[in-house]
Amino acid sequence: MKSRLSLALGAALLAAVPFVAGLPASAADYTLKLGSVLAPTDPLQIAAEGFKKAVAERSKGRVEVQLFPSSQLGDTQDMMDQAAAGANVGTFVEASRVSVFVPEFNVLVAPYAFNSVDELAKFVESDTFAGWNEQLKKKSGLTLLSFNWYQGARHMLTKKPISKPADLAGVRVRTIGQPLWVETIGAMGAVATPLPWAEVYPSLQTGVIDGAEAQPAAIWGAKLYEVITDITLTSHIYLMSGMLVSDAWLQSLPTDLRAIVAEESKRWGASALKSNVDGAGKIFADIQKTGVKVHEIDVAPFREAVKPVWEKMKLTQLVATVRETLKK
Repeated sequence: MKSRLSLALGAALLAAVPFVAGLPASAADYTLKLGSVLAPTDPLQIAAEGFKKAVAERSKGRVEVQLFPSSQLGDTQDMMDQAAAGANVGTFVEASRVSVFVPEFNVLVAPYAFNSVDELAKFVESDTFAGWNEQLKKKSGLTLLSFNWYQGARHMLTKKPISKPADLAGVRVRTIGQPLWVETIGAMGAVATPLPWAEVYPSLQTGVIDGAEAQPAAIWGAKLYEVITDITLTSHIYLMSGMLVSDAWLQSLPTDLRAIVAEESKRWGASALKSNVDGAGKIFADIQKTGVKVHEIDVAPFREAVKPVWEKMKLTQLVATVRETLKK
């Protein structure tokens, strides 16, 4: 029943897209509706504009990418459901979203599993990662065109200063509604509170939640600096995302067009990665100008606090696998 409801929702959303977006029917042979929960100014969304133009140019107009930022196609899970049903819908997903099909993906967002974004970027180009994507296709009908759309390091956003896990006791912190994220935020000392991203600002404003955790570009794009007072640089997760589409839709493309879409997805993902790495400092400087305090702390207490999460989520051996892969 749940599956049928998801399919029905997906169909309804798809039917509504041309009306909501005010778009005419596409004249291209193939169309990808690429949605996200991100603001139009987010570096990922800006890179998606580049992806759209490059695909149109290289395919000579045979493939059209239509962009729907700011949750226009629903939350990330809504878009995943549509793609899993075979629709020509794509979105950006972090690893825990696809870990429900291939649990190994969870290690990519295990707290403090990677020492830098460079390590993470290297690992997602490995044969190990490629094997997980093959499993994903078989189990879900979904496929990752690329997985280098780096969004930034996740930090803690609150209405009071914090420097250690005990400071988060009783603080309701919004997080992604996947078990690994809930366990991580709980282990860091807070009360993990899953909510859709679009609800974060009003929930902070009205006191439904006391804090959140997010990466620099998302903090700025959603104007969360207006409803918090402090940002603590915990860097507990390096948030890498992938461009997820229906494998059935991808396979419907001729071989040459399939290659173009995959190549440009990887190329513009690399562009987003560079933009987010290079732009974080300026974003924090601009945020500080609004009066929000940005705190650099010793993250060792948080690293120690989240260690049980690895064992509870059966990630300890996977972290070891990552370390071995990175040595090669």
